[in-house]
Amino acid sequence: MVKSFILQFSGGIGAVRYGCASVLFFLILFVADFTSLAQVDGKKDTTIILLTDLHIQLECSQALNDLYNFKFPQAEQQFSYLKAKFPWHPLPYFLMGLIEWWKIMPNTKDQSHDDTFIAYMDSTILTGENLFKRYPPYKTEAAFFLAAAYGFKGRLYADEERKNWAKAASVGKTAINYLETSKEKAGLSPELLFGDALYNYFSVWVPENYPALKPLLIFFKKGDKQLGLKQLKEVSYNAFYTRTEAMVWLMRILNSYENDQVRAFQLSEYLHTTYPDNPYFHRYYARMLYYQSRFTEAEPVCKKILEDIDSNKLGYEATSGRYAAFFLGQIYDARRKYDEAKKYYELCMKYAEQIEATETGYYLYSMIALGEIAEKQGNKNEAKKWFKDVKKKAGRKDDAFKDAKRRLKKMEKGD
Repeated sequence: MVKSFILQFSGGIGAVRYGCASVLFFLILFVADFTSLAQVDGKKDTTIILLTDLHIQLECSQALNDLYNFKFPQAEQQFSYLKAKFPWHPLPYFLMGLIEWWKIMPNTKDQSHDDTFIAYMDSTILTGENLFKRYPPYKTEAAFFLAAAYGFKGRLYADEERKNWAKAASVGKTAINYLETSKEKAGLSPELLFGDALYNYFSVWVPENYPALKPLLIFFKKGDKQLGLKQLKEVSYNAFYTRTEAMVWLMRILNSYENDQVRAFQLSEYLHTTYPDNPYFHRYYARMLYYQSRFTEAEPVCKKILEDIDSNKLGYEATSGRYAAFFLGQIYDARRKYDEAKKYYELCMKYAEQIEATETGYYLYSMIALGEIAEKQGNKNEAKKWFKDVKKKAGRKDDAFKDAKRRLKKMEKGD
């Protein structure tokens, strides 16, 4: 019973966390062309600075692999080298900002990296605008990075922990303006389809799911959701530099919005296997295993998350712990190993309290599960206490509140 609810609940979390970002989703254009490192020369007849030096390309791609695998010092060293060599170009500043972004990703409640992230995005914008205005041959590439930097700022501002909708809308509108300039050359490479894919999908998805936001989008060109999905799949299959980020978005969209958990699981498994030290990919994979009731596989994956937290591994913290502990509680609950289940439900609550997430489903349904176990073990007073605590913690309209209320009434009738 708890499991069936949490599956529904987790889908709701996806809709709230990623849907409420309104303009954000279809504004973001990730790295337009990671390989754009040629020297500026006004005499060149080109619109994109394409990298042809394979050595630099491989260096950059390794740094990106380090970034996604949370080896930040190694990635920063390479990106700092690029910044020293190409201080006039927005690329290195954007990549340095990307490091800060992935420091934020495991726990968006942590705002300690916000200022550094914004500073790097602003440096990206400063150098990008200079390239855009003063070097017309490179206007297209500059527009890509400007759209990316403004899009990422909008994404941060619209996060549910910041909720700065006015700033999100403002920078989002600017991002779209630059996106319109850059997408003119999107046919040159699957890399360049990424921004258009997100715009096409979310410019339709947002008003469908949040009608109140329609007035914000009235002046924006309407996209094509199916085309966006097709484009995003093409980028995730065929691109090189934007492939990983496209796969992240595709995984989340397929899981939360398109009801294609099979394909979403395949993507989560690939990302975790490829970047085993990335806590975000690790916990997403654990979630997908749990959703598919693959408990035998989920058990060691969740335990590894908890081990990594205990060993203070970079990026592993209470948010991931809350997921892993709840899933383990459910696994042992299903096996009727109630003492083990209780241990993990209580651990889930501990992690939730650390990040002040005591009004979330994982916390509330851990308490309901503990009440269920107490009732099964004949401890009715303890069970009632848990259900009453849920009523105190949950809002009156929450399903957890209604569930706890129903259970208490049933117990009172049985007394």
